[in-house]
Amino acid sequence: MTAWTRFREKVWSGPLLALLAGLAAALAHPPFGVLPGLLGYAGLLFLLDDANAEKPLRSAFWRGWLAGLGYFGLGTWWIGEAFMVDAANQGWMAPFAVAAMAGGLALFWGLAGLLYRLARPRTAWRVLTFAGVFAALEWARGHVLTGFPWNLPGETWRAGSWPSQAAALVGAYGLTWITLAIAAAPAVWREGKGGRIAVGAACAGLVALYGHGALVQSRPLAKGPPTTVRIVQADIQQDAKWDAARFAQIVQAYVSLTARPYADRPADLVIWPEGALPAAIDDYLAPGTWVRQAILDSVRPGQTLLIGGYRYEGPIDKPTYYNSLIALKRTATDLEVVGVYDKHRLVPFGEYLPAEKFLTAIGFKSLAHLGDGFATGPRPAPLRVAPDLLTQPLICYESLFPGLARRDRNVRILINVSNDAWFGVTSGPLQHLNLASYRAIESAKPILRATPTGVSAVIDARGRVVPGTRLDLGKSGVIDAAIPGMGEVTPFDDFGDLAFLALLLISAVASARPLAGKI
Repeated sequence: MTAWTRFREKVWSGPLLALLAGLAAALAHPPFGVLPGLLGYAGLLFLLDDANAEKPLRSAFWRGWLAGLGYFGLGTWWIGEAFMVDAANQGWMAPFAVAAMAGGLALFWGLAGLLYRLARPRTAWRVLTFAGVFAALEWARGHVLTGFPWNLPGETWRAGSWPSQAAALVGAYGLTWITLAIAAAPAVWREGKGGRIAVGAACAGLVALYGHGALVQSRPLAKGPPTTVRIVQADIQQDAKWDAARFAQIVQAYVSLTARPYADRPADLVIWPEGALPAAIDDYLAPGTWVRQAILDSVRPGQTLLIGGYRYEGPIDKPTYYNSLIALKRTATDLEVVGVYDKHRLVPFGEYLPAEKFLTAIGFKSLAHLGDGFATGPRPAPLRVAPDLLTQPLICYESLFPGLARRDRNVRILINVSNDAWFGVTSGPLQHLNLASYRAIESAKPILRATPTGVSAVIDARGRVVPGTRLDLGKSGVIDAAIPGMGEVTPFDDFGDLAFLALLLISAVASARPLAGKI
């Protein structure tokens, strides 16, 4: 009896290997970038096939859940950092929040494992079944309770790399199916001719991903009217915003960077991040306030300033709050509001409370020190910040969602303002940069990204950070750049998830194939 056989006979070997498979797949994502970790999907496929013969569905669910626990545990551990901003009141919740997040998201993988085991054919075609079931459950993860599509398997590829360009064809969900099918194929390589065909097809698919991406990146981008931007990153830590005594210092940090001399002509557009100033926009921009005057003095006539923050409307005793992006035009003597965008996709438990009445009744809301949260803005729509500049804002979390940016072909740029200061110097902000960059690839439009502590950047229409336009974690400064050009209209922009549905149909046909001779 070999050592491997003896190991497999251990009751705990399957669950342990499932956990390790999920960790390996998570390590393939940026910022780690250990692409051989994609073989974790092949390991998971093998483990689901090898599930306990007496209770295969229960075993498959358990192994899928453990793989998801490893995957999401490593991929979202940084959320615990947000609870340390107010450590005295919320620090105790950090380990519970991380465990609940990873365990809750892993339920989608557990269900995927169960469904795969239920539907799988006995041939190498089951690779396509695996890809279809897991991709479908990843789509569900991106939509249930407004969704949390963080680190989709299709976004494993570093944004801007050759394989990532396929998102322009099939979107991030379609690329998830392709990635899973390719990565899982080695699990069936020993199964005769069918296994060899599956592995050969996976190799061909991998070559096609790289070849298509190289071809796309060889094409020039179409330049629009010359427009310049200044992105301001003041490196204001989140805990500093809780200190009222530091408010003036925060304002000074932003206005001094905004007023910094230009090496070339002044920017047409200036962008501050989400939550730049820790006060209501309505209050600090009220006529006659010193903050309004400081901002007025920092921008030049003709410039447009975008500020991320919260605003309120309605009765004073019960106002409605919105997480917003405000566009201000600097006239000769004043600031004029020329546009307002209110965030549509809110963060569950961060910006709104699901099942609020129930959770309030059982005391969860007061225990977790959660306020009333934000109201949901309308469906994302373009914001015109200048006569020749139509933009699509995406506030923080919204940049995770494939399709939110595919609304208007006249949009020239995407603007992503985010408050990643909540997550400190962790992998979270670096992952967020990668995920947001996929929206550029899908829409073939550049992204201007502003954060308070990093990573701020100018991202071109292929998802690449423009050289010299990146401010990393913990850096203070400005990015002065010309807005990059756009690419051609993408198939994903035209048809959305239609290609993804076609791939799911292929999986369904592959799963039904063994039944064809029995009907």
